[in-house]
Amino acid sequence: LLFDSITSFSRLRINRMLSNESAPPPAFSRSNSQASIDSTSMEDFWYEVESIKESSEDGSDEAMLLEFKPADEGELEAEWLQDVGLSTLISGAEEEDGQALLSTLTRTQAAAVQKRYNTYTQTLRKKNKHTVRDVRDIFGTSDSSVTNSCLDCGLDKGSPSVTEELSYEVSFSESITVLPKTQEWPKNQRFKKEDSALPVSFRFGLTEVGDLSPEDMKKIRYLSLIELTAFYDALGVELKRNRAERVRGRENGLFGVPLTVLLENDQKKVPGIKVPLIFQKLLLKLEETGLETEGILRVPGSASRVKNLHQELEAKFYEDTFDWDQVRNNDAAGLLKMFIRELPSPLFTVEYLPAFITLIKLQLQALHLLIMLLPEANRDTAKAFLQFLKKVVANEGKNKMNLWNVSMIVAPNLFIYKGKRANQQEMQAAATTAHIVRLLIRYQDILWTVPSFLISQVRKMNEAAMNNSKRQLMFDKGGAVTFPPYLQSDIPEGVIRVYAPLHSKVSMAIQLNSQTKAKDILARFHCENSCGSSQNVRGQIQSLHEIGGNIGQHCLDPDAYMLDVYRANPQAEWVIKPKAS
Repeated sequence: LLFDSITSFSRLRINRMLSNESAPPPAFSRSNSQASIDSTSMEDFWYEVESIKESSEDGSDEAMLLEFKPADEGELEAEWLQDVGLSTLISGAEEEDGQALLSTLTRTQAAAVQKRYNTYTQTLRKKNKHTVRDVRDIFGTSDSSVTNSCLDCGLDKGSPSVTEELSYEVSFSESITVLPKTQEWPKNQRFKKEDSALPVSFRFGLTEVGDLSPEDMKKIRYLSLIELTAFYDALGVELKRNRAERVRGRENGLFGVPLTVLLENDQKKVPGIKVPLIFQKLLLKLEETGLETEGILRVPGSASRVKNLHQELEAKFYEDTFDWDQVRNNDAAGLLKMFIRELPSPLFTVEYLPAFITLIKLQLQALHLLIMLLPEANRDTAKAFLQFLKKVVANEGKNKMNLWNVSMIVAPNLFIYKGKRANQQEMQAAATTAHIVRLLIRYQDILWTVPSFLISQVRKMNEAAMNNSKRQLMFDKGGAVTFPPYLQSDIPEGVIRVYAPLHSKVSMAIQLNSQTKAKDILARFHCENSCGSSQNVRGQIQSLHEIGGNIGQHCLDPDAYMLDVYRANPQAEWVIKPKAS
């Protein structure tokens, strides 16, 4: 049913559209040889679509859509305000976290919030609902010129033009100029540096999504959605979004089980894992024996054999009685793609599938923010999958699968999902997602890091929350204020005390200078403790962590300049301990 709307005519039309009209995203260059690949590799896309159609004809969909209703006027804005952590604007209650979040917003971000809130309040007035707060009261100013100047989401004419490099230090939406609506977005834009070696903020190092505490990552998600919305607004592009849907998935087993449920079941066996065990095992099988197999991912395994293996896995996987030696490489690839397709909700989440589709005309920045928005289970599983795909492309010389081939094969499996019937227009849009997969594979080392400007906003948000809670500090019986341990320090300016509970010397005071890096501090403990490599103590990878102050917990990049980090958070504690896997 998902594919009945695809005709031979539509295939030719889409091939022509992609090869002649839809230039690839501006994040990388396009050669003449690449242009010739576009038209031929679309065959791979449609062969994969047909293969998915055939495999779905004999199976039954275990995950069925229960609710997918169009939103009433104003409901999408209300849901958006809730998703960015500003539900108090709807309920009218005062909440410190919401006020702290509002206090950190840039001009374009504030405009995005105001625009959605204004739409929401206008809808309430039309429906004769209760009185709502004036937006000027929310932002704490009677001068509406600051936010109203951005209501149409355009920036000043003097703002910097769209840059050719990815900057982490300035909000994406603040650093672009809106093109006139009649002017087409430049198709020949590219990054100056090749591949994934993009410009980043090296003073603070790179922060991976797993390097921050869950509480701070929740704030990153709030800010990412606000920033993504502001970014689309500034480009004059509508950020389309599906309503969250309710789906019924299996509560046990392997295939067709929601990722969160699957991980909950797996964590009972292996505590702390972030990627489902069956997915890990399929990737491991392919990495061990399949990376050099010609046509891997493209050449399907036997449909009947894959079906039998699927049933046998469901029965024997958790009993550890399944014989993996019987699984051929192409069968393993088929099972891997089947696992992704049969997820009750797509890996890149149904809410933002329209935003992913729109990305064909936008930039890497928008894709980066969409990755920040993914639920943790989806993001971790997608990262493991893309790391595998990168290895497949790296073995192109033997498996004959280049970046385009892999992208074309994977795209239908990621963006065509069971829970919703696709019409012809959606199927045409789905074809363009191969370009998105190519971006995901090529720039994955950058996309799974947190932009430093978002981390700065989280710091400001935490500082604002701390300031609001100062009045709640406990007094002892004598009336003296009891301060947290990190405020009770007499260490001189520029000196930090580092704690290392797993080393023989558990603490050390270290004077910082402009060239001191996190790895230099790790080396100091290695030299003075003589306990083997400072990176590996008791079989565990050691990293320097920034804890407390204006951050929950932050595992530092070895190349982070410590004086910059210290100045950003002078009240933090510094601890050497294992990095979370």
